[in-house]
Amino acid sequence: MSAYQPPRHRRFPLLALAAAWVATRALMLWLLAHDDIAPLGNGAVSREVSHLYFRWYGVLSHGAFPAGDRLWQYPPGAGPMLLSPALLPSLTYVQAFVTLTLVADAVIALALARAGTRPGRSPRGAVLWTLGLPLLLHIPLARYDVQVTAFAVISLLTLTRSTRACGAFAALGALVKVWPALTLLGAPRGRTTREAWTSAAVTAAGLLAVLTAAFGNPLDFLRQQGGRGVQIESLGGTVLGFARHAGWPGRVRYQYGAMEFVGPYVPAVAAVSLALTVAAFGLLLLWRARARRWTPSTPYDAALTAVLLFTVTSRVISPQYMVWLLGLSAVCLTSRHTTQRPVAALIVAATAVGSVAYPGLYGEVVHSTWTGCLLMLVRNGLLATAALLSFSRLWRSGLPVPDAPATGTAATGVPVTDVPVTGVPVTGGVKSTVLRRSRTELIP
Repeated sequence: MSAYQPPRHRRFPLLALAAAWVATRALMLWLLAHDDIAPLGNGAVSREVSHLYFRWYGVLSHGAFPAGDRLWQYPPGAGPMLLSPALLPSLTYVQAFVTLTLVADAVIALALARAGTRPGRSPRGAVLWTLGLPLLLHIPLARYDVQVTAFAVISLLTLTRSTRACGAFAALGALVKVWPALTLLGAPRGRTTREAWTSAAVTAAGLLAVLTAAFGNPLDFLRQQGGRGVQIESLGGTVLGFARHAGWPGRVRYQYGAMEFVGPYVPAVAAVSLALTVAAFGLLLLWRARARRWTPSTPYDAALTAVLLFTVTSRVISPQYMVWLLGLSAVCLTSRHTTQRPVAALIVAATAVGSVAYPGLYGEVVHSTWTGCLLMLVRNGLLATAALLSFSRLWRSGLPVPDAPATGTAATGVPVTDVPVTGVPVTGGVKSTVLRRSRTELIP
């Protein structure tokens, strides 16, 4: 079978998109090479790979996960990800890591572009990813969140072609960082859900068994993850930042790989965050139980909503988390029927503001100055608004369409036609058969 070829009139935009990808990634590489200057983080961004990841690489190379390391808070699948630079032995660890990150980035861009050229689809997703990721400056190149996002993006884009592949990619991503499991939340009910979730469970169980046999201490990360506090960039951290100006005696300390607040009431704020996460999960389950309409964009929209809700209610909102949201927003925009376009715009705005806060003015955030607090208020306010709007639009899209004329367009803008259920011919200009609405965009 020959490879898919886009129509000739679409090839020029794809070439322009490829040129934009090359130019923006070259700029990101330049920023990474010069991140030792103050506005770019004084070397803190690249240090994550050159020091922390490389140290873990040494431990993992000896067949064990970093037991007792308070900074190791990742599922077992993160081990192979951090060992992957060994695939390029002619390069240094940092060079190999960045190269593989760029490969994953290119795979995402290519998958989105390919999806966008198909009938009924849009190239906006590839455009958002190509131009949106550089808003994070060089941060994506020095974290492995791009690789994790690649699993989630491919999982969603393969749903209509192979539900088993969809589940397998979601499981692979979940074993590296848990959140890609949420990409299966919007799978259509029935056989699609059963096949996707079964494939995910089998893949996860098989790979976990292999990793458990190959490495020691595979579940030690759970102990470290449970001890995390309230990061200064989270919603709870924004509240505590303003509380410092009102006389709260808390302070900021580096622990568990992040700058976190310590002091009175911090455990209470952390507990509230966890309660909000549980409530968000309950709302998502309620949506799935009550939803009555599914379109090709519903799995994409549901995935973005779920990850947004879990991100906003988390005790930690690191800058690289925006990579996840940009990737899922891009997937949504590949569908012309998505409900999440304004949500994607809010996420892009939040990404831009977040890059001003880190690495640019991170000292202001750490010391809870008015500038730092206001930056976090704007960034997190945009994210909270995006989360509420995303869930609201997802909920409304799942409601049954009110009775409408026999032909025309539904309230959502999706074409509606009447077709006979029984196949009885229509005669005499009178519809003599029972009619039902049939939407061309429904997943078979």
